Amino acid sequence: MPDITWEDPFCQDSGNCFRLGTDTDGNAYIAVNGREDHYLTDTMDALHTLIRDIKAGKADHLL
Repeated sequence: MPDITWEDPFCQDSGNCFRLGTDTDGNAYIAVNGREDHYLTDTMDALHTLIRDIKAGKADHLL
């Protein structure tokens, strides 16, 4: 398992909590809070694009 530094949980409503993380190789991670052992990984650029799209309202149905 990579050495992941996790951010504080981001929660919308009380039941939807996610955590974002990074490693020293420049990879980005997203996981459901409390289930950090089951994560998705991609590049930092992909994670930035996902966050920008969510903020722009393109993917608000995911949250």
